[in-house]
Amino acid sequence: MDFSTGHMGWIEVVCGPMFSGKSEELIRRLRRALIARKRVQVFKPVIDTRYSAEEIVSHSDSRMKSEVVAGPQEILDKLDWRTQVVGIDEANFMGPDLVQIAQQLADSGKQVIIAGLDTDYMGRPFVPIPDLLCVAESITKTLAICIRCGNPAKHTQRLVESNDLIVVGASGMYEARCRSCFEPGIPRQEYLEFARPRLTPAQTPKQD
Repeated sequence: MDFSTGHMGWIEVVCGPMFSGKSEELIRRLRRALIARKRVQVFKPVIDTRYSAEEIVSHSDSRMKSEVVAGPQEILDKLDWRTQVVGIDEANFMGPDLVQIAQQLADSGKQVIIAGLDTDYMGRPFVPIPDLLCVAESITKTLAICIRCGNPAKHTQRLVESNDLIVVGASGMYEARCRSCFEPGIPRQEYLEFARPRLTPAQTPKQD
């Protein structure tokens, strides 16, 4: 969404599973805003240190300088009110208060572009993205490729054993899965690897 008349603000949401190009699409839109000579500020949660502490980074290594915040309220604290476009990555780590902050920014005439996971490792709606979808003017759903069968993937499969809602990681800890291949929680084949007793050399069967 690139157009408006007057000083109207709006909210754009880019959502989908991991490895579907959300951050790359966010960076693309923010770079277009810079080309249009708009004032841009970018924010990311402090918990996301996978690729860089001070940049938003896509899995394909596209990068853009960002400011780190501990929560949504800090976006307002750090915001230069001359800013016209506000980018927010990894919104699923921001919590439900982001919805009100995004509304406040849009109501003040700013273009707010938000990227984040729309479902968690159990396949459930991942707050605050579902609520942001309800208030957004523009929604883009990105899909990845299922690592198991090659079909379009809408889910993020966790591969490590944890019941925590948020476990920060990338490849090796998560993979994209389609509807058919997705297993809520830790997948069975990975669980069997955790659960299988390891044999000592003396217990290992000899090959004839």
